[in-house]
This record gives sequence, structure tokens and C-alpha cells, in this order.
Amino acid sequence: MGVFIKNDEQVSFMRTASKVCARTHELLAKHIRPGVTTEELCAIADDFIRSNDCKPSFLGYRGFPKSICTSVNDEVIHGVPGLRKLLSGDIISIDIGVCYKRFHGDAARTVACGPISEVHQKLIHVTEQGFFEGLKCCTVENRLHDISNAIDDYVKPFGFGIVSEWCGHGVGQQVHEDPQIPHTRQEKRGPRLRRGMTLAIEPMINVGTEEIYTLDDTWTVLTRDGEYSAHYENTVLITDGAPEVLTI
Repeated sequence: MGVFIKNDEQVSFMRTASKVCARTHELLAKHIRPGVTTEELCAIADDFIRSNDCKPSFLGYRGFPKSICTSVNDEVIHGVPGLRKLLSGDIISIDIGVCYKRFHGDAARTVACGPISEVHQKLIHVTEQGFFEGLKCCTVENRLHDISNAIDDYVKPFGFGIVSEWCGHGVGQQVHEDPQIPHTRQEKRGPRLRRGMTLAIEPMINVGTEEIYTLDDTWTVLTRDGEYSAHYENTVLITDGAPEVLTI
């Protein structure tokens, strides 16, 4: 499969999907408090997405049973919403995909539930800033792995683990398209970035080791050492000038 370059109409569909995705995150952030269940957050997101003439991208994708991913504390990605209640001091990573006219926007945020520790506040900040360091390389003068190297160079000095088994990806008519986007340093610079590419860049950063494992549910990915993990993602359009972040 080659890289899918989007035309202006397709980008407009992605802008709509991405804006709804961003607004869904903003809505859910207002509902994150001790006692709320991840299933309740999922229902709020599903209702809001559908009320905006869109569909949740993840529901049924490769058999995923829910409309969003909710990963709490040491859960890295792909947490399945359920009866778990958030506690004060938790952090929750929410990954949302939205589809409009068969085109997708994809974004993730990690949010604190009540007061959290200083190290977990730092984890969330470094993960988010890691994305923005990579974003600086999203121009046609650069290559794909310049993004990877910028993220690695920023995060590594903090001593956090960068998940390498999962990576960013192209996004558009499919939730996951080529190219794959590592978040760790690469030996080669990779393919040149081109106008019309749409990329989901999503560093997943752990307090401790980068090592992970998957639960028997075949979805939920956790840190091997039980330390907390954060996730930050946006859908980015490559233009002839500065990149456009569609999901903000």
C-alpha cells in the first residue's frame, strides 16, 4: 500500500471529522472526575459524535467493541471502556477516531482525574511537548523520520521510556494507512514528506521502561513495570508551508 495523498475535497472531509474529534475531547475533559466510569465517558463521546453527523471510527474496527479507547494509569493504549470508576490521582488516556463521509480524524489526550503527582504531571507535559517537537519537522523540506528523531531527542533526556512497539501512522480514508511513524530515533531519514499527506503522530511515553504487554482481552496494552503511561496524538496535514494540525 502506498501513501495516500489527499485532494482538497478529501482534506475538507478530514477537517470536519477532526474538528468533531477535538470537540469530543474537550467535552470529555469536563466529565473526568472521581467516580465516573470509562463506559459513561464512552457513551458521552458516542452520542456527541453521532449528533454531529459523524460516526465513531473505532467501533467495530478489527473487532474493537467500543467507540473510544480509555486507558487508565499503566494502560498505554487500546483500553476498553467498562465499569471501572476513575479515582482521584488517576490519569486517563482517551483515544478518539471520528469518521465523516468515509474520512477520519484521530486524536488522543491524557487527562488527570483530580490532583496527581508531580512526576505524572511531568509525564503528561513531556508527552504532549514531544508531539509538538515532532510537529516542527512536518514540512516538505524534511523526511518522515526527522519527526521520529525530534521526538526521541526531546523525550529521552527526561529518563522516560518511549514505546517503540506501537507507532504513529497515516490516516485518511482508513483509520490506519501508510506510512508508519516511529517515535524513537531511526538510522535512516525515511521518505520525503509531501503536500497532502495526513499523519497521526502519537508519542506514547512511560514513566519507567518502554516494555509493554497485552492483556488476554487482546486489546489493552500495559507497561511491563506497572508505571504510568501517557499518550498524545493529533492528525496533521502536510502543506507547502507550516503544517496544519486538524484535531485542535
